[in-house]
Amino acid sequence: MQKVYTKIETIVGNVVTVRAEGVKNGDLALVGDSYATVIKLDKDIVSLQVFAGAQGVSTTDTVKFLGRPMMVSFSDHLLGRVFTGSGVPRDNGPALTDNMIPIGGPSVNPAKRIVPKKMIRTGIPMIDMFNTLVESQKLPIFSVSGEPYNQLLARIALQAEVDVIILGGMGLKYDDYLSFRDALEKGGAMSHTVMFVHTAADPIVECSLVPDMSLAVAEQFALEGKKVLVLLTDMTNFADAQKEMAITMEQVPSNRGYPGDLYSCLASRYEKAVDFEGSGSITILGVTTMPGDDVTHPVPDNTGYITEGQYYLKNGHIEPFGSLSRLKQNVNDATRSDHRALMDGMIRLYSSYKESLEKKSMGFLMSEWDEKLIKYGELFESKLMDLSVNIPLEDALDLGWEILAECFEPNETGLKTSLLNERWPKEIG
Repeated sequence: MQKVYTKIETIVGNVVTVRAEGVKNGDLALVGDSYATVIKLDKDIVSLQVFAGAQGVSTTDTVKFLGRPMMVSFSDHLLGRVFTGSGVPRDNGPALTDNMIPIGGPSVNPAKRIVPKKMIRTGIPMIDMFNTLVESQKLPIFSVSGEPYNQLLARIALQAEVDVIILGGMGLKYDDYLSFRDALEKGGAMSHTVMFVHTAADPIVECSLVPDMSLAVAEQFALEGKKVLVLLTDMTNFADAQKEMAITMEQVPSNRGYPGDLYSCLASRYEKAVDFEGSGSITILGVTTMPGDDVTHPVPDNTGYITEGQYYLKNGHIEPFGSLSRLKQNVNDATRSDHRALMDGMIRLYSSYKESLEKKSMGFLMSEWDEKLIKYGELFESKLMDLSVNIPLEDALDLGWEILAECFEPNETGLKTSLLNERWPKEIG
């Protein structure tokens, strides 16, 4: 039974309070004609965050509690559609009201999960070859404002070998939203993509709903046997939305004003990544921008304790150092026999290239070995690190051997003789 109240006690910002009984945290309500969600309970005082903002709301407006949490429709009709953070169509298409499912449920029991052991190919060498993305993995992309992280996500959405893409945008500039949509439409990926987009002009509460909307839908697709990739950008905007709502609720702030449960807020979303035995999987890639390029900022700092590694996007490419997919060892011994050795050998030589580059910048005399390393590093950056490179893993491995052969003698690479005899390009010598 829906309860209706006709007196609002207070209106502060976008939060209204009313005296009510039998209400649960997270329940949905109608304040006038606007949807709101219960964000705080203090005995019979109920605080609600109004999605569209409290402007125009008066203390005499009705408050109707719907007796259920926020829900989203689930069916194959979602594919190709774009919605707001509250599930309202953004693409001028029809509203979907069939098969409604609650959002924000618990993560899957760890006992029901299986060990991640399947690779997700993206066509990006710095991921496929050096830090392989694994099914059911949860990985952040640490970056700073101005880096092409949204373009990287669009590339991954277009090229990842998965069944369904769920794109959750939080605090996006409208131009970024249009870029995502246009890229997916032109690339032919929109037919298996669902987008939940909160722009910077939308109500702040919708920003906090985007991950839950995206992951609730992803879980249902995964239970149907689909391989689902969830792309979230930007989780720092999500954390800022939690911070703003916590301040409105007068919670005691923690580090840099963020709520004390920031870790739990992030973990409850990332932990939805799962591989179901005999069914599908959910893999999560979430962009986390670091204010001031500070990895000790509360959002990236907490994220690092939850996830299984990270990608660092700096200077327009994924950094070889710092970037780490902790689950890559589960899969890259089954891709090709030379994958792991070549990956380690090339990164080791790239590290030596960085040292030679530093010597050169300081005016030291360059040896013949330094010159070889500098040639190698430049080829490595242009042919493998550049984000415009789009080649399958096997071609990337072959290209790695060609770069080594162009710059070094076989005995200078530090690789095993048996591997060199098997893989060293014969035509180059």
